[in-house]
Amino acid sequence: MIAVDMDGTLLGADGQVSARNLAALKAAEAAGVEVVVATGRRHCYAMRQLRGLGLGEENGLISSNGTVVRTMGARLLERTLLPKETAQWLCGHVEEFRNSLVMTFDRVGPDGEDDRGALVVEELEELHGSIGKWMVANEPYIAHVNPIEKALEGEDPIQMMLCGTVERMRRAEARLLEHPGVSAVGLGPQEWTAGVEVALHRTEYPVRDLSIVDILPAGCSKGSALLRLAADRGVGVEEIVAIGDNWNDVSMLEVAGRAVLMANAPEDLKEMAVGRGWAMGKRHDEDGVAEVIEAALAGKFAGALQVAR
Repeated sequence: MIAVDMDGTLLGADGQVSARNLAALKAAEAAGVEVVVATGRRHCYAMRQLRGLGLGEENGLISSNGTVVRTMGARLLERTLLPKETAQWLCGHVEEFRNSLVMTFDRVGPDGEDDRGALVVEELEELHGSIGKWMVANEPYIAHVNPIEKALEGEDPIQMMLCGTVERMRRAEARLLEHPGVSAVGLGPQEWTAGVEVALHRTEYPVRDLSIVDILPAGCSKGSALLRLAADRGVGVEEIVAIGDNWNDVSMLEVAGRAVLMANAPEDLKEMAVGRGWAMGKRHDEDGVAEVIEAALAGKFAGALQVAR
């Protein structure tokens, strides 16, 4: 099984899957390797780049950092909801950062598309300033609800997220962690303890001075979702290669038999990778994913990649 992140990993600087990366994924499929995409994007937004590529419809797509798993053909495999009572106290707990808050609901239809209200925001200005392109691209799915708690009168959400500068989001993370029901940035499944209701997953882009803090139901992560999917597909942990570039990929890099961190990863994450013994791949704009897959299929994984240092 090959599990690959999207943004900063599979997708190039143009936000698309390159011809070489796509050819490598298809070669893996042809060789009988399970191809899994694991992303912080929700299912609908991920399929914008994946639909039409000709990848197998039964391939797994781990979305929203592990809260939802579907096939690429939109068949639901598992989903974990954030209880509305938990979401309600979180809204109050992050009062200072409400203008950076987005709430996500799983409203994927049989065709893989969402409808409006899949994303809910209370204020627009701050979010347009930090993630303007994302806001424009997702406009058809965004509902403006003030106060945002009113959105919780229906179904439970799958996640909440805060977006802003790296410094501001580090403060938001610290504020969240003041509550005993909040766990730090999610790592492996062994990290969860009794009493924890939600877990934080951070994605940082220092060059853009952008950070996203995802607030997920406790126990949800790319790593835990990947382990369950692998077990369902009869794949052992030692048979998994995971490729990622950011902090929200740590959990799946930890659980995989072989882990590859992209060269465009944040510097502090690269430093951590040294201690973990992970391999270092090329950048996302250098077809780093293709190089990893080609080496793995040729049986030359160790020789083609350097250990992070």
